[in-house]
Amino acid sequence: MTKQYDVAILGGGVVGHVLALLLARDRLRVGLVRHATPPSSAPDIRAYALNAASRALLDTLRVWPPAPAEGPPSVTPVHSIWVAEPQPDDPASARFDAPPLQPLSWIVDVPALEATLAQAVAFQPGIDVLAERPKAHLTVICEGKRSRSRDQAGFDYDVKPYPQTAVAARLRTERPHGGVARQWFIDGHILALLPLEGESGHAVALVWSVPHAKAAELLALPPEGLARAVTEACDHALGAMQTEGQAAGWPLELSRARRWVQPGLALAGDAAHAMHPLAGQGLNVGLADAAELARVLHEREYWRPLGDLKLLRRYERARQAHVSALSWATDSLFGLFGHDDSRLQVLRRWGLRGFDRLAWLKQWTAQQAAGNTRPVA
Repeated sequence: MTKQYDVAILGGGVVGHVLALLLARDRLRVGLVRHATPPSSAPDIRAYALNAASRALLDTLRVWPPAPAEGPPSVTPVHSIWVAEPQPDDPASARFDAPPLQPLSWIVDVPALEATLAQAVAFQPGIDVLAERPKAHLTVICEGKRSRSRDQAGFDYDVKPYPQTAVAARLRTERPHGGVARQWFIDGHILALLPLEGESGHAVALVWSVPHAKAAELLALPPEGLARAVTEACDHALGAMQTEGQAAGWPLELSRARRWVQPGLALAGDAAHAMHPLAGQGLNVGLADAAELARVLHEREYWRPLGDLKLLRRYERARQAHVSALSWATDSLFGLFGHDDSRLQVLRRWGLRGFDRLAWLKQWTAQQAAGNTRPVA
């Protein structure tokens, strides 16, 4: 007889694993559908920026990546963010620092986080890892922004493509990054270097948002050519650089599902929304989805089934409001910083200088960047 689960989670990424662990704490029977992926010999270059709310959630589940016995740290605290528009004739920049004893965020190596989550799931008897979708009272789709299950279920997913591709790579640097996340706005291009391998590390994760044609040129360069292009674009901020591993690129978009729930179905993570990476909030928003859905299910009336539409709409209302506001803010930032219009350049430089002079605004921004923690059911 086919086993029926309380909740089926489609998607074996970070959001799906975290949601499975949260629900298993409530003794729900969870089927986590994790499709096998072919092994790759190339090093994994992905890294996530996680805020304090995400860290608190992962700490609650005891899945924050531990310090490795050997090798560099897999988690790097960000103590400062430095932003600049380096126009030759009129440069401008701003820097804001973390509150005392509280980093602004942490840059986490994806393989380390995924390995910790997989181990936690393996030791959780309430979770079965499956290859096929099972029967369940509630199915949560976390398959990413190209989810077939979401499309097959009839969820409308609006997509606004940006005229840019994000180029990602790992770089080794001559000088230590000092726990500073750096971002440059250069003629409509957005270049970010995120610190890796601990506070005194000599490695950074590159996310360079450029027009599609420029991205194709960068991705076609040999490793030393890409490293040289990055070094010159950031004006040798960290000295000479060397590329590690293979660079990758993906087209950028602002996208969001019109509805997040149906009877017995819910969306979470990139299957429900995606935004420009310039604010570094992608995974933080997905983890907040998982936390809110787990809270709503935990607090449901004893007589209400898991797939009840009225119940699921509580989750939808809470998350849509937050994501809509953040999507609008991110899209507005792209409108301001993602274009090379000379009038916008003047406005950006004026804004950066004004921001750098206002201590109270910098302190408030630092608190917002760190995220607001909320207890998880």
